[in-house]
Amino acid sequence: MPIATVNPANGETLKTYEAMGAEETERRLQLAEATFRTYRTTTFAERARLLNRAAGLLDQDQEDIARVMTTEMGKPIRQARAEAAKCAKAMRWYAERAQELLADEVPDDSDVRDSGAVRARVRYRPLGPVLAVMPWNFPLWQVIRFAAPALMAGNVGLLKHASNVPQTALYLEDLFHRAGCPEGAFQTLLIGSGAVEEILRDERVKAATLTGSEPAGRAVASVAGDMVKKTVLELGGSDPYVVMPSADLDRAAQIAVTARVQNNGQSCIAAKRFIVHTDVYEAFAERFVAGMKALKVGDPMDEETEVGPLATEQGRTDLEELVDDATRSGATALCGGHRLRRPELPGWYYPPTVLADITREMRIHREEAFGPVATLYRAGDLDEAVLIANDTPFGLSSNVWTRDDAEVERFERDLEAGSVYVNGMTASHPAFPFGGAKRSGYGRELSGHGIREFCNITTVWHGA
Repeated sequence: MPIATVNPANGETLKTYEAMGAEETERRLQLAEATFRTYRTTTFAERARLLNRAAGLLDQDQEDIARVMTTEMGKPIRQARAEAAKCAKAMRWYAERAQELLADEVPDDSDVRDSGAVRARVRYRPLGPVLAVMPWNFPLWQVIRFAAPALMAGNVGLLKHASNVPQTALYLEDLFHRAGCPEGAFQTLLIGSGAVEEILRDERVKAATLTGSEPAGRAVASVAGDMVKKTVLELGGSDPYVVMPSADLDRAAQIAVTARVQNNGQSCIAAKRFIVHTDVYEAFAERFVAGMKALKVGDPMDEETEVGPLATEQGRTDLEELVDDATRSGATALCGGHRLRRPELPGWYYPPTVLADITREMRIHREEAFGPVATLYRAGDLDEAVLIANDTPFGLSSNVWTRDDAEVERFERDLEAGSVYVNGMTASHPAFPFGGAKRSGYGRELSGHGIREFCNITTVWHGA
């Protein structure tokens, strides 16, 4: 993929960039290593001052950077503004709490004495330059939820962003520069995917984090494993949304629409598989399909638009192939199901779609549908609902709608996912760890767990 801004609403190439050459990449690696030597010794108060300043600048820039994100990847403008606001909030959250989250831990006195020490503690020390390979779907948030904790821990960041959001990538480097961060504390590398391996193999790069596809995660994990380097991976998701008879059906169906089409359906934690108890299946399906049909699809810069274009032409093609495979194999399209053809919308649009009569042989049952396409399943009882929910290679998050405490306990115990949201929609928040199980990856972002991922957890022991 060329490094370029291509407006998905009309397919127009607005700006292209040359990839950094070997000489510039080397300069930036040297700078990252040199900056880390001094930045690691700064105080939490100094780091917090810089991060709070960056948050303030982001608030000021909200409208401008929102329009950049919408132009580059097509998210509705109101959602783009909300993403920018969320990033500023997360930066302030870590600025306020990092020192407490990384405070020294003191073992129990009896354990200290038993070890033969007069005193002991556990310290969290930064690792060094961390490479972040980030996706286009939340081009600001995905980066900030790595950068904020990493910088507060004393690490420095190297960003390899998706090639279709270069302006957002460059904005992020400029944001931290304007906030007063030392040169080299956070750098954007305008490089293609083919250049990632060499950088990850460089001894100056101490760890990596990736949010993206399963194949990309496998590639990065393989190289990092060969180099014995720490990685955090947040990969795909095909999250279940389970509706049981005791659920508030009106509310469950209303939230289901938002949960599926947020960010034009291009979210790893979007609900994708809707598993409904047979006693309420028809009633839920009627409400859900009506809600999907009522969505306004249009220009993402329009304040009233709820679903914009997919970010890339290839992404729409991939989604079409999944839907076509399902319908050829017997799935029923309750709404949508075909490419949107409206002269006033020449870009990469796909309509909100609901597919029923899904079978295990269909690709869409096994693969992630990255766009506004939902699949409906009928479950005869609680056991079958759990079975269908877990019948996926992914395990990022899950949603459960029930007012039965015994059912809640069963879902919390048995769903194979990194999160279980009861009577609500999955969302990320700085206070809660974020990550998945199975092929959705490993490690955690956000919360105290996220800031400690890229720390050297050091035991300090003192004898007499």
